[in-house]
Amino acid sequence: MPGYSPTTGSLTPIQKALLAIEKLQQRLRIAEARGSSEPIAIVGMSCRLPGGSDSPAAFWSLLDQGRNAASPSPPSRWTETISLPDGAYLDGVDAFDADFFGLAPREAIYMDPQHRLLLECAWEALEHSGIVPADLRATRTGVYIGIGQQDYLQLIRDAGLTQHAGIYLATGNAYSFSAGHLSYLLGLNGPSVAFDTACSSSLVALHFACQSLRAGECDVALAAGVQVILLPAVTEMMNSSGALS
Repeated sequence: MPGYSPTTGSLTPIQKALLAIEKLQQRLRIAEARGSSEPIAIVGMSCRLPGGSDSPAAFWSLLDQGRNAASPSPPSRWTETISLPDGAYLDGVDAFDADFFGLAPREAIYMDPQHRLLLECAWEALEHSGIVPADLRATRTGVYIGIGQQDYLQLIRDAGLTQHAGIYLATGNAYSFSAGHLSYLLGLNGPSVAFDTACSSSLVALHFACQSLRAGECDVALAAGVQVILLPAVTEMMNSSGALS
């Protein structure tokens, strides 16, 4: 090795540094190999899907029976009549127990139903996993959300209610707060991120949750995707362009 002294038989500072670097590189290679292939355990799930699928068991039953969850357009919550193909529309999006999550009525009014659903489903996923939500406080738990629709914000604007909303207009509708609400409610110290990559948003959220777990950025991850169609504009545009399946 460079700098070796045959007279003393001891290692020079340069040799010691080279050996230390070699050991660190070996440890890094082992860590990278282990992290890239280590399995990810999914310990809890929840859902709110059309066709009455308000739990993983109910959704599996729908799939097992081969039932179609699509319903005629427009759904009852649309005020205008537009000719569109059947769609997968979620019922009961206006129902929410604000008191359970410690939210003031005024704050809940301006909160996008998508944010509300995330709070409910995250809590149910933790219950399904057997994890006590309070036990996650101050832990390295990450939140990764796929979201990409802001119909509720447009409804608030159309109703002329923005001047009464105050800070709740931002906290209740910005994508970043969809993840932030969960992290704040549960007192989490891990990453908190929202992704808008259109149709792949939920997949990207799950991908980054797994990557963060393997990289040691968090010990537990909540990964979710949400989309609630409250207005026909986007669906109408997608339909006219032939982009709907």
